[in-house]
Amino acid sequence: MKNRFQLHLQRIDPRRNMQRFYALSIEKTLLGEVALIRRWGRIGTFGRQRVELFGNEGEALRALLLHARLKRLRHYRPAP
Repeated sequence: MKNRFQLHLQRIDPRRNMQRFYALSIEKTLLGEVALIRRWGRIGTFGRQRVELFGNEGEALRALLLHARLKRLRHYRPAP
């Protein structure tokens, strides 16, 4: 699998000097597991990263969609 699922969201609010990003991707590990990789932080930085392992791609995709939905509720939008 070659990063079939990727999503980049951002939230920009100039009045609050807020420029945040949230990136999600599903990748296979060297051991054949499926990983959901979440990165977040200020735009222009690497930010922080968390890796969650799943038994199959379907479980990872459900988690990706859940995280994306929660971020959309907090006014994150797809990056251009």
